[in-house]
Amino acid sequence: MKKRILLAAMAALASSLVQAGPADYVHTPHVEYGEREIEFRAGSERDRGKEAATAGVLAFGVGVTQSWFTELAVELKRERGESFGYESFEWENKFQLTEPGEFPVDLGVLVEIERARDHAEGWELKLGLLTQKDFGKVQVNFNLMGERHFDAEERSVTELGYEWQAKYRWRPALEFGLQGFGEVGKWNNWEGSERQEHKIGPAIFGRLPAGGRQQIKYDAAYLVGLTRATPDHTLRLAVEYEF
Repeated sequence: MKKRILLAAMAALASSLVQAGPADYVHTPHVEYGEREIEFRAGSERDRGKEAATAGVLAFGVGVTQSWFTELAVELKRERGESFGYESFEWENKFQLTEPGEFPVDLGVLVEIERARDHAEGWELKLGLLTQKDFGKVQVNFNLMGERHFDAEERSVTELGYEWQAKYRWRPALEFGLQGFGEVGKWNNWEGSERQEHKIGPAIFGRLPAGGRQQIKYDAAYLVGLTRATPDHTLRLAVEYEF
């Protein structure tokens, strides 16, 4: 069953520009059975000294089984010159395909359905192939993301992007490293690198015990745009309460 899910996700990605929103984060392939979490994510992009976009996400998730995690989220967003408002509703599902250390690379699959406030955009389906590799205290994640809109007023094509991070697990309360997000292009319409968004920057991570199984996790990064199409700076933060 796991192999069929993996093959289906890889096929979808192979046939697939995914722009990372200011509040997006790097997914990991692992699932904790029985874990419940309340998460707040926020991010702000600035381009040529002015705010480009700011977003906030409030989510609740639960580890339903040892290999399935599901999460419901609401996103608020403000574009330059506009006021803050409801942007979309998201249902995210993560499937762990391998046990940690079972194979050279840990694998997972992400399936996300999003319904935007503007129904003219239709429904968005995002598929992701999630990977993780540990080198002692260094953890490396690299994920491929493909997305497509359905039932939209305008014709949609499948788009492909990526997200990655590398961090040094110095101590539970403070880990540090790098994060990056970017896009590759549209299927049958690959765009030049200057028209794509690519950003990279330092990041910090950590988890703080809150008694029993409870803990608070954080993840923050300051990202710099590498191309003209990318906002100059992005500041993002995620805080998660697990219980």
